[in-house]
Amino acid sequence: MGFRMGIVGLPNVGKSTLFNALTRTAAAQAANFPFCTIEPNVGDVAVPDARLEKLAAIAGSKQIIPTRITFVDIAGLVRGASKGEGLGNQFLANIREVDAIAHVLRCFEDDDVTHVEGRIDPAADAETIETELMIADMESIERRLAGIARKIKGGDKEAVAQERMMRKALQALEAGRPARTVQVADDDRKAWEMLQLLTSKPVLYVCNVDEGSAAKGNELSAKVAQMAAKEGAGSVVISARIEEELAQLPSEDAAMFLQEMGLQEAGLDRLIRAGYDLLGLQTYFTVGPKEARAWTITKGTLAPQAAGVIHGDFERGFIRSETIAYADYIAGKGEAGAREAGKFRIEGKTYEVKDGDVLHFLFNA
Repeated sequence: MGFRMGIVGLPNVGKSTLFNALTRTAAAQAANFPFCTIEPNVGDVAVPDARLEKLAAIAGSKQIIPTRITFVDIAGLVRGASKGEGLGNQFLANIREVDAIAHVLRCFEDDDVTHVEGRIDPAADAETIETELMIADMESIERRLAGIARKIKGGDKEAVAQERMMRKALQALEAGRPARTVQVADDDRKAWEMLQLLTSKPVLYVCNVDEGSAAKGNELSAKVAQMAAKEGAGSVVISARIEEELAQLPSEDAAMFLQEMGLQEAGLDRLIRAGYDLLGLQTYFTVGPKEARAWTITKGTLAPQAAGVIHGDFERGFIRSETIAYADYIAGKGEAGAREAGKFRIEGKTYEVKDGDVLHFLFNA
């Protein structure tokens, strides 16, 4: 399990430049005019994790298989998109298919790059897109309420539950708040998710800054960070131009370039980590002589469901998991050393998998 992150924003904020850098391709055309991205470009990226290489080195694994994240470059939204302006509802449909939204905001001044609204104000840009998504959600809810009216009169329990969730969402939207601000009980989670509301998706604000501000950000990105904190959203500072340059360099040269720029790591690493935090994701590992592999699960996942990420039969026939914490595996220089140190554990169906666990599952076929 990886996750799909949609890259959205107004035209000319650096979305396609960032996508090109992240996926190390030139699939998305980056140009200084609105709507240069007509179809959503999709790119799978290996999630960098230094732990995986260390595990593989100890186990002598022949192959290293990282987990992956899918980026979807969605064409630029504009004011009025919910009414069909620009390329309109086509893009709103693309957003429904992702797990989270990376909202790229322009936090740099450059007279050579036009802004679709003629000013540099990332908070206002964020509001423009949020408003369009909220309008689209309200229209969607109103259509659905009309569509299930007969079922509700007939006492259909599922329709009644959906109506309650829709009314709850509509109340928030009409008050100017996105659907993700609504508190949803665990029992209502399924009905809520079936609504597929655009503004219920977690948002990560990506501050695209100039090269000189890549290390510490600037006044514009600081304002975005304040806005994100107030909303309970995430934020990360990236220079799309630097990421684009890094994408073209060999790994050794890239490391030197990062050092010269005063950066500890590439923006890709920060973006993925922020995305994982946003969605409550974590990684566990399976390690052996054939391969060392990373798997993505949500925090709180129990061992049988973690096994099911590998194959459904593993979950259905789950017996137990042989478990070693990452730090213990490294300290013991492998499974044998971890056993000798008493760090090898047998866990059952109620075990909550921890980030970095090295697991081996036993199951009935």
